[in-house]
Parts: sequence; structure tokens; C-alpha cells
Amino acid sequence: MRYFLVSLLVISANSLFSQTIKASEAASHLNEKATVCDSVYGARWLDGANGQPTLVNMGGAYPNNPFTFVIFGENRSKFSYKPEEYLLNHSVCVTGQIVEFRGKPQIVVSDTTQIRIKK
Repeated sequence: MRYFLVSLLVISANSLFSQTIKASEAASHLNEKATVCDSVYGARWLDGANGQPTLVNMGGAYPNNPFTFVIFGENRSKFSYKPEEYLLNHSVCVTGQIVEFRGKPQIVVSDTTQIRIKK
């Protein structure tokens, strides 16, 4: 019985933490929480579009990028920098739920703690 409880606790603890993957692997992890780490090849703030999204392309340049994360305009004020400029050409990790948008995987970022710049 004790072994069963310990095993159950270990399995439960592991499910709380997200796995770390590359941008090219994100499509295989739709609807999962994960941390995607790769280089930022391009970014753009669409301030005239609905929701004023900032689109950050990882793992390749648009339209050949395998993964995007998006920061909507309502959350831009949480950042002390302009994400489309500051993150460009950096290696970053972004954590969140991977969803599909227009056939590509993406994470919606609503807080600065979801992004980590790798040194």
C-alpha cells in the first residue's frame, strides 16, 4: 500500500510540470502544457488588428516558422519592453497551453512570467 501511494504521488507531481520541447515538436503536443524553447526569428505587433496581437515566430522565419506565441494588446502593458523588438534574435522559452490556430501551434502569453530569455 505504501509503495502504491508513493508511486501515485510521483506520477501526480510529474503531471504538474510541463515538458520542454523545441518549436518543431510543438505540433505533436497540441492541448498540452509545455515549455517551448527555441530562437526567435521574427516578431510583429499588429496594432491595427483585432486584439492588437504581437506575434513572435520561433524556430524559423514566417511563414516557415513551426511555432508562434502571441501576446494580445491587453497584456502588452505588463512588459517593460517591446516584445517584437527585444526578443528578436534571442533564444527564449515560453510556457503555456499549446493550441492550434490556423493550422499552426501557438501559446497565448498573458503574463511576463511565461517567457524566459535563455542566456
